[in-house]
Amino acid sequence: MKRKTHKRVKYIFVTGGVLSSLGKGIAAASIGSLLECSGLKITLMKLDPYINVDPGTMNPFQHGEVYVTDDGAEADLDLGHYERFTHARMRRANNVTAGRIYHDVIQKERRGDYLGSTVQVIPHITDEIKKHIREVRHGVDAVICEIGGTVGDIESLPFLEAIRQFRYEVRPKDVLYVHLTLVPYIRTAGEVKTKPTQHSVQKLREIGIQPDILLCRTEKLLSKSIKKKIALFCNVDVDSVITAMDVKSIYQVPLSLHKEGLCANILRKLGLPVREPNLEQWQDINLKIKKPEGEVDIAIVGKYIELKESYKSLSEALVHGGIGNNLQVNFHWVDAEDLEKENGTQKLEHCDGVLVPGGFGERGIEGKIEAVQFARERKVPFFGICLGMHCAVIEFARHVANLKKANSAEFSSTSPYLIIDLLPDQNMNGNKGGTMRLGEFPCQLRKNSKAFQAYGFREICERHRHRYEFNNQYRIQLEEAGIQFSGLSPNGNLVEIVEIENHPWFVAGQFHPEFKSSPMEPHPLFKAFIAAARTFRKSFPDKCQGRPMEEVIAAGEVAFKYPYVAGRPEGMED
Repeated sequence: MKRKTHKRVKYIFVTGGVLSSLGKGIAAASIGSLLECSGLKITLMKLDPYINVDPGTMNPFQHGEVYVTDDGAEADLDLGHYERFTHARMRRANNVTAGRIYHDVIQKERRGDYLGSTVQVIPHITDEIKKHIREVRHGVDAVICEIGGTVGDIESLPFLEAIRQFRYEVRPKDVLYVHLTLVPYIRTAGEVKTKPTQHSVQKLREIGIQPDILLCRTEKLLSKSIKKKIALFCNVDVDSVITAMDVKSIYQVPLSLHKEGLCANILRKLGLPVREPNLEQWQDINLKIKKPEGEVDIAIVGKYIELKESYKSLSEALVHGGIGNNLQVNFHWVDAEDLEKENGTQKLEHCDGVLVPGGFGERGIEGKIEAVQFARERKVPFFGICLGMHCAVIEFARHVANLKKANSAEFSSTSPYLIIDLLPDQNMNGNKGGTMRLGEFPCQLRKNSKAFQAYGFREICERHRHRYEFNNQYRIQLEEAGIQFSGLSPNGNLVEIVEIENHPWFVAGQFHPEFKSSPMEPHPLFKAFIAAARTFRKSFPDKCQGRPMEEVIAAGEVAFKYPYVAGRPEGMED
């Protein structure tokens, strides 16, 4: 009887050197996309060197966005790049931190799993890392594993040692090391410098890893002579020195790397058939980005705007909404605290749409509520996400439903109208980690709603990351005042989407739709929001945008389909 053999999985390890923020996540995602377009089934993984078990309680200013997977894992933002660039779905197993590794090893030691052995970094920590890498291999042809940090960081050493050992535990031909490094252009000298790359590779080789391919991040195309110099000093062949050029859009990276021959090089080194990847979809996406039919201006009212990576998935989802409408989306980042000042909402004028994203804590809340009121009263398309939905219903309760001191239990313990509150069965227990509604949950839509028009389905599934929910005690009162609860949990107990009936496009969701958007498949709500912003832009001359509607009407400058009434909007057709 012939013995059944298991499919040999290929492993590609992506490391980085010289400095951080070179784009390892984009590089790993682009490699995954190129292999996927060549017919392989792939998955990706991020190994992070920090001691936190996950990024869930980390400050967005330090770490950037916390990405959420379908199974409720709070993960590194690079997992968002992986899902946007490929069809691979990320799960808890696809992001492993040093904290989680040490936590698991210590638990095993406490249980006696090591039979009294002295527990050490080698082999116990490195074996645990390798175990996690193997866990994601099932059902795929290749695993692309990104190592966080840079070569030389003390925190990264156990991970680098683990992937060094990995080559000797599988067939050497099944492992490939890709190293991303910097080749800076020195303007005063008028030339690129290869020394940082040489030193970075030297450091990697001291650890015992010889890179197979070098991705050289640079703003100037590397000449053949420069590539030969790098190849000579870094012990790689010339064809394996790849120019990773700076590009205007991250979605150009797969095309740019393919032009350099990266895909064929990887397939050849892994002993796989070399196929031409089908990149038609990437070409179409980049054509729409390069030559849009128009543009819209979107105000993003946030509280972490100093670090744009805090809203990485959000900004990309807006770009995707633009791609879906063949429009360029111009971002106007507005600090929520600035809107709390006198005449602060002037910052929202001349924008075609207002978006209030998620977040935590009281800082900037009143400014976000001001933004909601501005968009509601002036009929500007509005999109609220998570905390943005909370602000939307609080603003409506205060200024339309006459619940003057309405608030959220997250920000107030004295408000007589807690429109947003913890559910009765929610218990914080003083522990901020793992107490939220996390991951994918179903939602049922009303047919006569903007949400249903956008999705085209009665039941959807979206990802959540929050503790507080809409307080059902006020559902009837707000519904009578003009809010439509257009999306509910299947049992009807949880409010997932709210809309204002008498408004061209005012939609707010309890979930984070940005986590399910990609350039290939723009999220329906972002696509609909940008379409509404385009309609708004076309409806009014530039000189009228952002001004009070009654002022423009009185001046006789434009005829409005929807009459403006201060306070509660009335008389507007759906």
